Amino acid sequence: MFTVDRIDSLDLPQLQPYRTMRRQHEHRQQGIFVAEGEKVVRRLLESGFEVVSLLIPEKWLIELEPLLRARKEEIRVFLADKKLLESMTGFSMYQGLLAVGRIPPKPTLAEIVSRFRRPYLFAALDGLSSAENTGAVVRNCAAFGVHALLVSETCSSPFLRRAVRSSMGTVFQLPIIEGVKLTETLAWLRAQGVHCIAAHPHIEQRKLSQANFVSDCCILLGSEGYGISPAVMELCQDAVAIPMAARVDSLNVSAAAAVFLFEANRQRGKA
Repeated sequence: MFTVDRIDSLDLPQLQPYRTMRRQHEHRQQGIFVAEGEKVVRRLLESGFEVVSLLIPEKWLIELEPLLRARKEEIRVFLADKKLLESMTGFSMYQGLLAVGRIPPKPTLAEIVSRFRRPYLFAALDGLSSAENTGAVVRNCAAFGVHALLVSETCSSPFLRRAVRSSMGTVFQLPIIEGVKLTETLAWLRAQGVHCIAAHPHIEQRKLSQANFVSDCCILLGSEGYGISPAVMELCQDAVAIPMAARVDSLNVSAAAAVFLFEANRQRGKA
């Protein structure tokens, strides 16, 4: 269900999230996020996430109408000229589609574990500061069948606008628990028999292919500058590195995630 309003300004109270896209802390306090781009907005409409509103050029209404009609909640659709949208939002939009969704309640790890059959495959992020990197890791996790992504309290949120965009909307498909205390969470996983494996660029003795990803495991990925924190590292039962040329000491965290998850799938016969 949806209603349509044609606008020529962002003065309506319902458009406040679009006026404040650069103040994302306010969005987090309200439990909402902004999705942008055709593919991301489509995936939001196809998902189980609650959709609050859309802000789009009129030409997109016909294309999105079947998805809008299939929704159960009442969605406000605001129509405006693309140039006007760019002048109101303050940046250039390639496709001119924006939407506001609501962040779902955070699941517990026990709930997620009960949904899947063993062997489990989890990934965890420790201290990532870049929203784009967080979003790219989300996309990799969805691509390689990760059962859940654990995002530490020291990480950039996967529901920031740039993270949602970088994930290409796969953030709506992947179970995510954010704001976790990794030391407590890893201790709980270990008690369930989950093997915690650290992605560590400076391990010389242990290479990626030597790690066991066949049984229940959780892959730990550290921050862009400092890697995995010592407290988290202490709880990892294994630490391995991706073999690479001597003059290159590390990969971007999203690239490292893709390599680790591919190896996990290869060992499980899914690659």
